[in-house]
Amino acid sequence: MTRPPRSPRLDAAAEEVARIAAAAPDWEFLAAAARPCVACPELAATRQHVVVGEVPAGGRPRFVLVGEAPGATEDETGRPFVGRSGALLDQLLAEAGLDRAQAAVLNVVKCRPPGNRTPKSPEVARCSGWLRRQLELLDPPVVVALGLSSAKWFLGPRTVLAQARGRAHDVDGRAVWATYHPSAAIRFGPNGAPRAGLLADLTAVAESLA
Repeated sequence: MTRPPRSPRLDAAAEEVARIAAAAPDWEFLAAAARPCVACPELAATRQHVVVGEVPAGGRPRFVLVGEAPGATEDETGRPFVGRSGALLDQLLAEAGLDRAQAAVLNVVKCRPPGNRTPKSPEVARCSGWLRRQLELLDPPVVVALGLSSAKWFLGPRTVLAQARGRAHDVDGRAVWATYHPSAAIRFGPNGAPRAGLLADLTAVAESLA
């Protein structure tokens, strides 16, 4: 059994986010509280939208997809995974037998980092309160962590994606599957290992939910 995700070391801004998020009674309240967040000044100054995430219309999701942070298209639209990575993710979900409409789609960090850089540790810490409360409210049985940043959030900072993927990890009573981010699958091409691994992992998730 994997231990529950440990809270990153908090500064005052992170503590304030955690306090506000923990008090949110439902998804709508939390989303409204997150949209004006300025806990990370650099991200708040350059973003267009806080990308809170999307949830199924019909209540509790069958599974949750958690990426790293919004990209350019996500920042423009305010919706997660709607750019090239999102298009490939939708395709591979369908091939695996999963329906995105039954999933919640979230990110570890809700604002686009400048130049699509990897989120910094303080940014992850400050945004963690939102994600933690989202998971509490949604209570998904299965989480798919897309990419190393997401995998580390759930499994710890020493996580090696190639070693962690391919099986479920029990984290806080949930089955967490760590796998490649769709952007890696795009970067390495249609015949690359990340695309094949991502599809294999999503297929395993589908089988676990059957």
